Amino acid sequence: MLFERVKSLDQILLTAEKRSLKRQLGWFQLTMMGIGAIIGTGIFVLTSVAAQKAGPGMMYSFIIAAVVCALTAMVYAEIAAMVPVAGSAYTYSYAVLGEFVAWMVGWALILEYAIAAGAVAVGWSGYANGFLAAHGWGLPAFLTAGPFDTIIGADGVKSNGGFNLVAFLLSLFVTWLLVIGTSKSAKFTAALVLIKVAALTVFVIYAFPAAKAENFVPMLPTGWGGVFGASASIFFAYVGFDAVSTASEETVNPNRNVPIGLIGSLLVCTVFYLLVAYAAVGAVGAQPDGVLSQSKEPLAFVLRELGHGAIGDWVAAAAIIALPSVVLMMIYGQTRILFTMARDGLMPKTFAEVHSKYSTPHRVTIITGVFVAFFASMFPVAILADVSNSGTLFAFFMVAWGVLLLRRRDPNRVRPFRTPMVWVIGPAAMGGSAFLFFSLDHITLTWFFSWAALGLVVYFAWARKRSLLANG
Repeated sequence: MLFERVKSLDQILLTAEKRSLKRQLGWFQLTMMGIGAIIGTGIFVLTSVAAQKAGPGMMYSFIIAAVVCALTAMVYAEIAAMVPVAGSAYTYSYAVLGEFVAWMVGWALILEYAIAAGAVAVGWSGYANGFLAAHGWGLPAFLTAGPFDTIIGADGVKSNGGFNLVAFLLSLFVTWLLVIGTSKSAKFTAALVLIKVAALTVFVIYAFPAAKAENFVPMLPTGWGGVFGASASIFFAYVGFDAVSTASEETVNPNRNVPIGLIGSLLVCTVFYLLVAYAAVGAVGAQPDGVLSQSKEPLAFVLRELGHGAIGDWVAAAAIIALPSVVLMMIYGQTRILFTMARDGLMPKTFAEVHSKYSTPHRVTIITGVFVAFFASMFPVAILADVSNSGTLFAFFMVAWGVLLLRRRDPNRVRPFRTPMVWVIGPAAMGGSAFLFFSLDHITLTWFFSWAALGLVVYFAWARKRSLLANG
């Protein structure tokens, strides 16, 4: 009885036509949105987290995470081109695996997008607070980190924070941008993407020539277990390409433009990440107990260690300016998924209401933004990133499974983009997602399964009987 409610692809497309969002995004904007969602806290901040877990072996971690994401992107492109509506993995699961699985995927995607937005806001605050302190405008230490994060004082003593004010305010600012319009938000994102790419390019130009072979010895100080654990964390650096698929319903010619945005943004970011990781490790070393692993602004730190203090400050400033685009894309993705779930009757109706002037789902955007702001104000980036990864990997596994099932069930349906060698790539994407999922630490997995249990309660106690599909 759990799997009898399946919403056909034709039903999904018909529902979207009746209550649709305005189509206004092209392939360039989608690609910029994808790059904007991907390049962020993962590379600017989590480089130090990867160094703690794997040392120089984090180079392998970047490659492993990139391969899993590349496989998943190929699968996503097929289903996103077939079903160009909002909702991402939730919508795809509804069409193939049924309402119950779709609900669990949508519930897990709250961990991906909302928690990821909070993680990026916290990562941004590390650069912003460092920049303010360096110029004599620093906030009291109590306001630079949440109560579950630690602060290292000038005397080297560690203490807990209180409230991350900067991360909180950034989340609210981005929420306001999303309320006033998707097109304006996309243009803002495109401008910030160029700043981020320029910052990473400058970092590579200055740090790459300083790379030394001895900084890669020992390559695996914590063994392959450390590499896999770092892969599960650094996976966060690639999360975001799937946010392109949440914009399908607002895309012109989505059958062509969505696959371009998905695959193109991931390719660009992978090249940058490998160059940056090599330059950072080679320039100053990345042993688990080294100074790089302790920095909250690692790329700026590397440049300062190399004697390029002014350039390091510029890279930090670029991160401060540009990272809000990632918060924007994460909140954007979350609101579109909740919007679609509400349109199906599985979330409160108010989540599906569209602003008469701005044509955006303003109420769900505001609610999401407030929750993200409080996440960001309370927790450290490493915890938020790992919890976000758990939801993402679960969703990726389900999408790959769904695409394979759809190939069997409906082989003759028009597929504007077909995943090549799908019976190799699909299972590989599922296996890679499962492997990284179980490489997360036990605390993160406990959070995920606790969240999933709560989702079961909400579904059977509230959402299941309000489903529009069940009620005709």
